[in-house]
Amino acid sequence: MISIISAAGIAIGCASLVIILSIYNGFDDLVKQLYNSTTADLQISSSKGKSFDAEVLAQLRSNESIASYNEILEENIFLIYGNKHSVVTARGVDSLYEKAVSLDNYIVDGKFAMYEGKSARMVLGYGVAGMLSANIKFLTPLQAMYPANADTVDFSNPMGMLKSRILFPSGIISIDDNFDSRYVFMPLNILQDLTGRKTVSSVELRLKPEYISSDGAVKSAYQKNLSKQLGDDFIVKNRYQQNESLYKVLTYEKMAVYAILIFVMLIISCNALGSLSMLIIDKSDDIEILRSMGATASTVKRIFRLEGWMISMFGTIIGIVIGLVICYIQTKYGIVKLPGNFVVDAYPVKVLWTDMVLIFTAVAAIGGLMAYLPTKNGIK
Repeated sequence: MISIISAAGIAIGCASLVIILSIYNGFDDLVKQLYNSTTADLQISSSKGKSFDAEVLAQLRSNESIASYNEILEENIFLIYGNKHSVVTARGVDSLYEKAVSLDNYIVDGKFAMYEGKSARMVLGYGVAGMLSANIKFLTPLQAMYPANADTVDFSNPMGMLKSRILFPSGIISIDDNFDSRYVFMPLNILQDLTGRKTVSSVELRLKPEYISSDGAVKSAYQKNLSKQLGDDFIVKNRYQQNESLYKVLTYEKMAVYAILIFVMLIISCNALGSLSMLIIDKSDDIEILRSMGATASTVKRIFRLEGWMISMFGTIIGIVIGLVICYIQTKYGIVKLPGNFVVDAYPVKVLWTDMVLIFTAVAAIGGLMAYLPTKNGIK
């Protein structure tokens, strides 16, 4: 009975490990998908203040390996809507951007459009729209403002030192909290005219399938070759490098979750240690019989260590199987739902066999330790 309770405790712990890590993998995969859908395969930006000259841009446009090419300009601007205002980061995009990037799933109101007829439009991040109380159904215009490159400064008329352009909101977009609270989309030529910058801050490339590896990343040889062609004046970043901090945080979070759960398993496995100690006390008469029959102390220790290790292994295997079954049911039927409005309605689950190996190895090691400790001094 004691052994069954110990094995059940280990099984529950292992099942929890499988379920929690698989749900974490599901969210991890979902976050990466959200970022990857809006992040280019490669982003080229200038280094040391170097601007993109016409020759470099023409070289990139003519590259046959590129499926889509988009010029981007990012700049902080002052945005006014009605009697409200805010400083935002404007992302100026060219006319081909909408076709290259699938943003329909992120539009919460209106549509993604930079022009309607000859009228310039702006797409607002969800947080920005909230701060400005902007509504695309109203005819209230947005006024984008930027400091003019004036030779003289007139403090008596500060608004006169600002260039401005009128745009109308065409849509509201929601990608993530950081983006939603800071960014707006507007036509590239309007932003260039407003800021007086005729160049771009970056170029985004989406490549043909043959240049993408099986995991969705750009083949490293291609990236190195392109970086070599452009020289040291330009920086070429793949998706991982564009969101490096995000990927590092996700990796560290998973390591922390795994460490915490293994610590919990260590505590749960103390049940096995206690049950084995009690078993040794309970079987003291049987131990004496074995000793009288010629069994050595090391032989008796091996018997009880094997008993303890079998309890751990039985609990581990049962727990992993239970965890996998629950993960399968959640994946197929989505029984446990997510509250509120989210991109998915049920908890996402993704089982990685590397996690199963890590769980089995860790619990087997803990089980071996718990089987060794009671027999070290408990049997002489």
